[in-house]
Amino acid sequence: MERTFAARGDIYYTSSPSCSLSIEDGWLVVVDGKVEGAFRHLPERYSNLPVKDFSGKLVIPGLSDLHVHAGQYQFRGLWMDEELIQWLNTHTFPEEAKYRDEGYADRAYDIFVDDLLHSTTTRASIFATIHPAATLMLCRKLEKAGLPCLVGKVNMDRNSPDFLCEDTKESIDSTLEYIEEVESSFRLVRPVITPRFIPSCTDELSRALSSIANERGLPVQTHLSENLSELEWVKELCPESTSYADAYRRLGLWGGTRTVMAHCVYSLGHEEDMLEDANIWIAHCPDSNTNLSSGLMCARYYLDRGCRIGLGSDVAGGTTLSMLRAITDAVKVSKMYWRHVDQSMKPICFREAFHMASVISGSFFGRVGSFEEGCDADIVVLDDSSIPTTVEGLGVEERLERYAYLRPHAPVAHKAVQGRWLF
Repeated sequence: MERTFAARGDIYYTSSPSCSLSIEDGWLVVVDGKVEGAFRHLPERYSNLPVKDFSGKLVIPGLSDLHVHAGQYQFRGLWMDEELIQWLNTHTFPEEAKYRDEGYADRAYDIFVDDLLHSTTTRASIFATIHPAATLMLCRKLEKAGLPCLVGKVNMDRNSPDFLCEDTKESIDSTLEYIEEVESSFRLVRPVITPRFIPSCTDELSRALSSIANERGLPVQTHLSENLSELEWVKELCPESTSYADAYRRLGLWGGTRTVMAHCVYSLGHEEDMLEDANIWIAHCPDSNTNLSSGLMCARYYLDRGCRIGLGSDVAGGTTLSMLRAITDAVKVSKMYWRHVDQSMKPICFREAFHMASVISGSFFGRVGSFEEGCDADIVVLDDSSIPTTVEGLGVEERLERYAYLRPHAPVAHKAVQGRWLF
């Protein structure tokens, strides 16, 4: 009965980008870790269930982060005056190289996992580093915390500093060993194939990773069309390809299995048709895109076309793990795109951005991110009573929006994953 209960509180979730459901002083029923439904009054058939009373608090689905670099978390909020390639070479690669030291990795990943645990995130697709031992350490910490994440050992065998560049065969072999260890050792944490991006992976390595993903049915995560300098670099490396996405397609890394393409800032006019592929998710990372001067991504275009566009924190290009902050940043960037780039592209609203972070991002992990019947019961409880105001009569969605703008980094009050309360 541990994962069976009725939770009382002010409930909010979405069923589509345009449809949200708010139930003030409502009931969320969970049976064996699955949502039975959200109700204005507790149905009689559930009257004997244990009650979790969160009256007066906001009860929302757990949010999912489609793109985050755990190996960069320690320098979040630093060196935000540089663009992507310089930032990678000057700061990111030297930091990631530190994870060859397992003592450093132990301390760093403790901080990352604890902050992730107390955030609104219940699922995440995570880049670690090239180091198998440190990456397995991260998996163990996430498993112990109760967070069902996808974790990738990063692959890099060219155009990388000597201290962070693998031999091709070593990269392939260590990836296979890592996958086998994760699949045999953990219940919640699973592996994801993680070529950093085309500039840092030879064709041989990319094709081998594609074969591993397809043969084992594993998801893939990488970067696409993030920065203008990056695009020019890919053109030089792959002159036969018609676009960055086409380069991935030619290498077998395009939608053979579930795939997250992070950023897609410059995909319009080149790759938008390919991004409608049923196995492609877009990780929109608005905080990172503005911090590193990558550009303004048009979320409205992909949302209206029905593409799977979710949200990512992209720490440390992004500065925080907060998916509430990612939601409000997505709204802001959408407004800037509409105002300064294309006024036919109406800005996305809070409800739509919340749907991106909950339902669309969550769909990469299964039936996650909603309180509709049959979904995994990932639940986050927020206490907004600490926000002083003279405004009265706010609805549940208004309170949640206010919380997202004013308290995005605050530790959550309570959190459950698959119906199991973590705290």
